[in-house]
Amino acid sequence: MSGHSKFANIKHKKEKNDAAKGKIFTVIGREIAVAVKEGGADPANNSRLRDVIAKAKANNMPNDTIERGIKKAAGDANSVNYESITYEGYGPNGIAIIVDALTDNKNRTASNVRNAFTKGGGNVGTTGCVSFMFDKKGQIIIDKEECEMDADDLMMTALDAGAEDFSEEEDSFEITTAPEDFSQVREALEKEGLPMASAEVTMIPQTWVSLSDEQDIKMMNRILDLLDEDDDVQEVYHNWDD
Repeated sequence: MSGHSKFANIKHKKEKNDAAKGKIFTVIGREIAVAVKEGGADPANNSRLRDVIAKAKANNMPNDTIERGIKKAAGDANSVNYESITYEGYGPNGIAIIVDALTDNKNRTASNVRNAFTKGGGNVGTTGCVSFMFDKKGQIIIDKEECEMDADDLMMTALDAGAEDFSEEEDSFEITTAPEDFSQVREALEKEGLPMASAEVTMIPQTWVSLSDEQDIKMMNRILDLLDEDDDVQEVYHNWDD
């Protein structure tokens, strides 16, 4: 994983404008709604909701906004039903891209996603065409500057809680877990008061692809920007070594 820390990427995303911040809150708001519908409004009995709340806090979402989202989802039987859909495809030079969406209109989302790929010179493929190139893992990123715990102690705490791997990057610590162990590891670290820059179940590429052609880089960024602007799109995973 060295050299591919998501931390710089996360920092870059966090420092983006308010519109991007609004988009993150929209994404998390939908995840809260789905988690509440699936497992109820009490985080103590709903591990998926606990995970979404942790993600919300890592993205500096205010507590009252989180609570409002939970209450709204719990109290409104007629609230929008979001459906989870995943698209897979290719960007320039065969870059693998996975798009997770939560939508109340599958046709609109499919059209928008296809459009983003086409405008960036890519194409949407069939289910499973690129997902085999990724490993689904829980991933927790801790900012070194904000972490008071010694690296060895942190590693032992994470591994004792059930983490699979621990790596030290230049500016962060990265902890990976099996998806089913993610919640217990995250909660163990939370109990130690560790600040998390990011905590989520994600798709980690097995190999990375570089782009050297300026036009390819421009087109790849176009795909990512268009997907980023779409409120239905929750997460985008790719193996571009940017």
